[in-house]
Amino acid sequence: MSISSPDGAVIKMYAAREKIHPREASGRYASLRWACVWITQLVFYGIPWLNWNERQAVLFDLGARKFYIFGLVLWPQDFIYLAALLIICAWLLFLVTAVAGRVWCGFACPQTVYTEIFMWIERRIEGARSARMRLDRQPWTLDKVAKRTAKHAAWGTVALWTGFTFVGYFAPVRSLMAGVAGLALGPWEWFWIGFYALATYGNAGWLREQVCKYMCPYARFQSAMFDQDTLIVTYDRERGEPRGPAAPTEGKGDCIDCTLCVQVCPTGIDIRNGLQYECIGCAACVDACNSVMEKIDLPAGLIRYSTDNAMAKHWSPRQIVKRVLRPRVLIYSALLAAIVAVFGTALALRTPLKLDVIRDRGSMGREVGDGVIENVYRLQIMNTAETGHRFRIGVAGVEGVRLADPGDVEIDGATTRAVPVTVQAPRGALAAGANQIVFELTAIDQPSLSVREKAVFIVPK
Repeated sequence: MSISSPDGAVIKMYAAREKIHPREASGRYASLRWACVWITQLVFYGIPWLNWNERQAVLFDLGARKFYIFGLVLWPQDFIYLAALLIICAWLLFLVTAVAGRVWCGFACPQTVYTEIFMWIERRIEGARSARMRLDRQPWTLDKVAKRTAKHAAWGTVALWTGFTFVGYFAPVRSLMAGVAGLALGPWEWFWIGFYALATYGNAGWLREQVCKYMCPYARFQSAMFDQDTLIVTYDRERGEPRGPAAPTEGKGDCIDCTLCVQVCPTGIDIRNGLQYECIGCAACVDACNSVMEKIDLPAGLIRYSTDNAMAKHWSPRQIVKRVLRPRVLIYSALLAAIVAVFGTALALRTPLKLDVIRDRGSMGREVGDGVIENVYRLQIMNTAETGHRFRIGVAGVEGVRLADPGDVEIDGATTRAVPVTVQAPRGALAAGANQIVFELTAIDQPSLSVREKAVFIVPK
């Protein structure tokens, strides 16, 4: 895609891709990145296999319209909590971005994590950066076919297991495993396993940096959350320039133009050209540059995490830390704390019992003799707790009101049940028309578990 500028020049909106073969980096930030890979994948792959109260600990059961999150059971009426959780995650991302730039992208984003895994597989099968580049240029030989086949088979295995695990959050994972083994899954299970596997394979194996550069919206609006005190990966131009290929001499900077910072970059940029939207803050260039500085007996930090203000004013690390608590960060923190407080309070006060009262539409109210007025209702009782209870149904609100057939009702854990009830009251105690009554549902074995719901009792004229 391209557009024409006012002077007639053609501006290309998409640059033709040049395949990037990142060099493997080692150092403090590479170790931290791999720690994030291990932690995130142990959580992602492991959680579906955990049990809680004889069920899967985390299960988003769309068919039953129930979300199980350890001891919490969420119903469609509780989706406000999921919305609040997403808002909290968004504000947390804004806060982290304001403080440390795209550190999420560089260390914990699924695109980064799976690209790291796929590149690790690629290096183990095809070799280091130079070997992979030679392999690309070679004609198709038996050795090349064998290596490419092994690589894509390994990628496909990881992708399929990832797709299986993803679906395992929405269907009982042990039943899903049995269905896969017996080829007995339904079409939708097969579709979503294949779809997510294909997405993982395509994004981490083929698209890689293209996702970060063109597809991810976060790269486009991140600048709105940056300021002069946001930590970014930056090149110390005053110290590094003028660069040159030889060891530093008088009048030369510390940069020896080895280009290792470019070779290890997963998006293929040169950080020495300044901050670019393609930079994901992974600090691979920091590790590479520090290793070179160590070899030529120069101080580390030619490329480092710093801020625009710190670079311009030559701040110390202590001064940089002091600028963390600035108005933007304080506002994000205050809003995040308020949302978390409201969310936590609402969750703590949430009653695991819901009651809806539905009138019988076939009869507004009728007189059954001896001056007794009768109304029929259906009580929709939802026990969102994991344990079952026996409940006592009561009614109050007007003098003489009572249930025609009083009795207890048993509701299993995490289930809903419709209970028809008939309410009677003497005509003399009520005015003609609508009268307000209150249904009360109380657990016999746990009186503190109780809920009240208003209803209208109709007295015919």
